[in-house]
Amino acid sequence: MNRAEPIYEITMKIRELLNQPITPQSRESVIEQLNGLVSDRGKLMDSLTPPYTEDEKRIGSKLVQFNDEIQNRMQILFADLKMEMKQVKKQKKSNQSYTNPYKSVQVMDGMFMDSKK
Repeated sequence: MNRAEPIYEITMKIRELLNQPITPQSRESVIEQLNGLVSDRGKLMDSLTPPYTEDEKRIGSKLVQFNDEIQNRMQILFADLKMEMKQVKKQKKSNQSYTNPYKSVQVMDGMFMDSKK
């Protein structure tokens, strides 16, 4: 077994994890699993040093292709997460303005100041 094989296996696990349908309920567990797999893969990649065999070069070229696909899928995942967070923040602000509609009003109409002393 060459040194690139464990990296390839972890990359395939990441790819499978990102290719399955991710619901808002399962997103947190998927992100936790991704963090663990990415950190494991990073440690293995740091330990991989030249010279490389032909088999390792072949696996490395496949890894580069899969890595681009993984990065695109992760960008989509985190974009969805950001959008959902913005919606939650907007909904929270909307709910607060519904419960207290005059909170942000700064107008002093209707106030009478007596100028006599």
